[in-house]
Amino acid sequence: MSSFDLDAYLNTQQQRVEALLRSRTEELGTHVPPRLLESIRYSLLAGGKRLRPVLCLSFAEAVLQQSTVSRVVEDCACALEFIHTYSLVHDDLPSMDDDDLRRGVPTNHKVYGEAMAILAGDSLLTDAFALVAGGPEPMRAALCRELAVAAGSSGMVGGQVLDIAEDRPAHIDYLTRMHRLKTGALIRAACRMGVIAAGGSADALARADAYGDAVGLAFQIADDVLDVTSDASTLGKPVGADAAAGRHTFPAVLGLEESKQLAARKVADAIAAVAPLEPRSGPLAALARYSVERSS
Repeated sequence: MSSFDLDAYLNTQQQRVEALLRSRTEELGTHVPPRLLESIRYSLLAGGKRLRPVLCLSFAEAVLQQSTVSRVVEDCACALEFIHTYSLVHDDLPSMDDDDLRRGVPTNHKVYGEAMAILAGDSLLTDAFALVAGGPEPMRAALCRELAVAAGSSGMVGGQVLDIAEDRPAHIDYLTRMHRLKTGALIRAACRMGVIAAGGSADALARADAYGDAVGLAFQIADDVLDVTSDASTLGKPVGADAAAGRHTFPAVLGLEESKQLAARKVADAIAAVAPLEPRSGPLAALARYSVERSS
């Protein structure tokens, strides 16, 4: 078992991310309509695990072997959370998952209306790329492409389409492909972007890719398991929605115990991938374990 103090590390990194997000929303300027900015901030600053920005920062720190990272890394971390938040705001809409609760509070469209929620999500998506592109560093173009591919039709959006398909089969290959796109693509991008922004090697990038792929799948399996075993007050959102909608999940297809075993194997794969980047137990290994050991 790791002796790394993940709770302290996560607390520090999450506070760091919160400060960065507040700073970036302030930088949006006075030209943003006040009601739109309020809607953006309502969802973006509502808390959460901040896993994607933390992974981005952690990979950059592993490459640099220091906790001080550049503005480029910080912009990428914020952009990832912008994209993630936009996806949640749109997921919650009546035309998608039709959820009333997110992170323990009413969903954006319940507070600001459907039109404003759509526009807040659109703004977060677009502003994410302004963040990544907003500087002279040459690697920013490659980082924009990483983010676009992960968020677009061959990444997160493509996964969403597979998720809402009415003829979605109860097959593990379909389920795995869907979640590698829907959830895994942005997590994998977070790891890769941290390496690219820090000027890491091709080997480090390949290890980040393998880690992100494994953790992304393990994280989604854990989400499916929690949807069966937890409750709304713990998760801060409704439980059992997938089952109620007739959607197939890992526990439904594989069974609860086999799903947990698959998640554990993916965590082991992730830890093995990054062992050369942190020879002793460190944050990347601990974050991989956290992806399945979390309670929400």
